[in-house]
Amino acid sequence: MAKELSFLTNNSDETLALARRYSDIICPGDLIFLDGELGAGKTTFVRGMMRGLGFLGKVKSPSYSLMEQYVLNFTINHFDLYRFKSASEWEGAGFSEFINKTDVNLIEWSEKAMDALPTPDLIIFFTYTDQDGSDGRNVRFKSLTSRGEQCIDLLV
Repeated sequence: MAKELSFLTNNSDETLALARRYSDIICPGDLIFLDGELGAGKTTFVRGMMRGLGFLGKVKSPSYSLMEQYVLNFTINHFDLYRFKSASEWEGAGFSEFINKTDVNLIEWSEKAMDALPTPDLIIFFTYTDQDGSDGRNVRFKSLTSRGEQCIDLLV
């Protein structure tokens, strides 16, 4: 049974803090999809998560490179599939080899390759809380596996 948990963040600092909190929970092998409009906070969340893991370097959106990789105690692969035209590009790029039991994989715009991707442990949805241009976000975690349920239980 899927579990869900939502948080309201009023600004990017609160989104970063939530992500830092989540960084204590992630484990090698986790597959997480990040879903939301452009500018909704996906990369900000990744940045906060990386800071929580002790990474002090630059964390940037992989919009043009398609993937950024960070090697800490385990490897974190951050994908951005925004420019994909079809799921076959995922396979063509050789990205499937990164989905394994030793890396954490974060995928933005997963819907662009949904037919080629395995079921994620979690989908984290980022939505604007209002339309006036404020920094408020609803960050909703939805589990799709028992590992995802465990993550949500630990976030409560």
